[in-house]
Amino acid sequence: MGSLKGKKFVASYSGGKDSALAVYRAINEGLLPLSLMTAYNTDTGGSWFHGVPESLLKKVERSLGIPLTFIKTSGGQYTANFEEALAEAVRRGAEVCVFGDIDIEEHLEWCSARCENAGIIPYFPLWGGDRKELVREFIDAGFSAVITVVNTELMREGFRGEILTHEIALAIEKSGTDICGENGEYHTFVFDGPIFKEKVDFSILHELYIV
Repeated sequence: MGSLKGKKFVASYSGGKDSALAVYRAINEGLLPLSLMTAYNTDTGGSWFHGVPESLLKKVERSLGIPLTFIKTSGGQYTANFEEALAEAVRRGAEVCVFGDIDIEEHLEWCSARCENAGIIPYFPLWGGDRKELVREFIDAGFSAVITVVNTELMREGFRGEILTHEIALAIEKSGTDICGENGEYHTFVFDGPIFKEKVDFSILHELYIV
């Protein structure tokens, strides 16, 4: 793949650390953000996997200063609706779609197939990176994220609600859990960082975000 510098991009943005870091890297590489796309689960009323409500994601949109498009879909229509959103992005001038995936081949193949069908270039700024180093880079870049979802079959519930610092990342690793959570051990919500104009305020009660 040649240089993508100067090309307009959309990003598959979950609200979590990996998608935020991917957008950050893409911007630093000279790509131009056109919009973010967030898959929104119409069955549960939150972003897919991360469970962030629409009202809070709109706060993120304002702070980032990048338009956010909601792909509102059930599981059965997820693939078709994602492709339609990509096709619409192409019609608006997008040339590249940025993803935050790191090293799971199944994810790479699924995202690449969606982009091929929609006629847009897939780009994975984090692909092949060391999971531990990517967590370190995210924190060192000045991002702030809170652990919001924990798979208790793979990780201790006690980590939920913690801010992802170097110390917490090390504690996660020492507990025997993958430090990056790439296998779904945990998910995060990014509320501040170098691509944010201001901190996004929120609080968490039980499993619900309180905006």
